[in-house]
Amino acid sequence: MQCAIKKTAYHSWCAGVLPKGCKECVEGKKLVLFITGFCAQRCWYCPVSEEKFGKDVVFANEWQIKNPENPTELFEEARLTDATGAGITGGDPLVMIDRCAKYIRLLKTRYGKKFHIHLYTPLRLVTEERLKKLSDAGLDEIRFHPRLDDKTYWPKLKLAKAYNWKIGVEIPAIPGLEQETKTLIDYIKDKVSFLNLNELERSDTSTEHYELDKKGYKQRSKLSYAIKGSRELSLKLAEYARKKKLDVHVCTAKLKDAVQVQQRLKLRAKNVKLPFDECTEDGLLIRGCLYAKGLEPGLHYKKRRMLANEQQAIKTLKTTLSELRAQKIPCEIDTTRFRLIVPLTVVYAKYRSLKKKDLIPAIVEEFPTSDSMLVNVDIL
Repeated sequence: MQCAIKKTAYHSWCAGVLPKGCKECVEGKKLVLFITGFCAQRCWYCPVSEEKFGKDVVFANEWQIKNPENPTELFEEARLTDATGAGITGGDPLVMIDRCAKYIRLLKTRYGKKFHIHLYTPLRLVTEERLKKLSDAGLDEIRFHPRLDDKTYWPKLKLAKAYNWKIGVEIPAIPGLEQETKTLIDYIKDKVSFLNLNELERSDTSTEHYELDKKGYKQRSKLSYAIKGSRELSLKLAEYARKKKLDVHVCTAKLKDAVQVQQRLKLRAKNVKLPFDECTEDGLLIRGCLYAKGLEPGLHYKKRRMLANEQQAIKTLKTTLSELRAQKIPCEIDTTRFRLIVPLTVVYAKYRSLKKKDLIPAIVEEFPTSDSMLVNVDIL
C-alpha cells in the first residue's frame, strides 16, 4: 500500500522520502550555485532572468562571482549562509562541465563529503563522459529536466544509473499538459527514485511573460507569481506518481519564497549584521546610513552617479568616518554604495549637523544579501 500525499510544514506536499537536497533547501542551508547562463535548450517557461540567461556568468546566491577561477567569493557566501550543501543550476551546468566538476571538488575538499551537492540539468547534453566527470567529482544527487514535447532525449536517463548517486526528475506542473506529464511519469517510474513537481510561476523575464500570456496562463492572485491551476494539477499528478511507486514532492511557490529564501536570509543576516544593526523577524536589516550627497538612493540615481565625483564622495565619507570613530561612535564604510553605516541613534541625533557635511542621513531597510537590495529608504 502506497503512503498518501501529505502536506508538510513547508507549504508543500510529499509522499515517500523527501530528497536530501530538498531537506537542506527548506532549512535555507543550500547555496544556490548558478554555474552559467548558457543553455542549449530554452524552455518557454524558463524563469532565468535576462541578467543571466545566455551569458556566461557565475552566481553564488545573489553574489556574482567576478573571477570564476577563484573560489574565494564562493566560500565566503557559503560561510555567510551557514551552507551545508549546494544546488547547482543554470542555464545548463553541463555546458560548462569542467567548471562544474571543479566547483564540486572544491566544495567537497573544503567542507567534506557530507556537504551535499545536487545538480539540475536538461537531457540534451547528457553523455556518459559528462556524467562520469560529475560522479568522479563527488556529485550526490542529479535532477533531470526532460522536455514534455520532445521524447528524443528521454532514453538518456538510463545513463545515470551507472553511478552511485540519487536520481530524480524535476519539472513544473503545467496546466493543459496533464496527459503529457503522465506519459513522462510512466516512462521514468523504473529509472529514477523521485519526482519533484514545481508549481509553475511567472518570473521577471519578458520572453517568459510573453509566452505565458500568449498561451493564456494567468496568475493565481495579485499577490502571487504562481500560475492558476498549477498547484491543483501538481497534486493530481503526485497521486498518479505514487501509484507508480515514485517518491514525490510538490514544491510550491510559497515554499520558495516564505521558507527557502527566508530561512537563508535569516542565516545570512545573523552573520553579516553589524553590532548596531537591527534585524527583523524576516531576516531584513534595519540600519542607519549616511550617503554622500547626490549618491543617495532615489529618483535618477544612475544619472546622478554618472555626474558625481565619486573620488571626492569617498574622501568625504572617509573624513567623516575618522571623525565619528574619534568620538568613539561605531561605524563602517561601504564604498560600493557610497555610504557610512552607523547606529540608528546617531542618524536621529546628528542628522542636522551631518547634512552640513554634504551627507544625506537615512534609515534603511534592506536584504542582508551581497547586493543589499533596498526594501525601504527614509531620507531624514
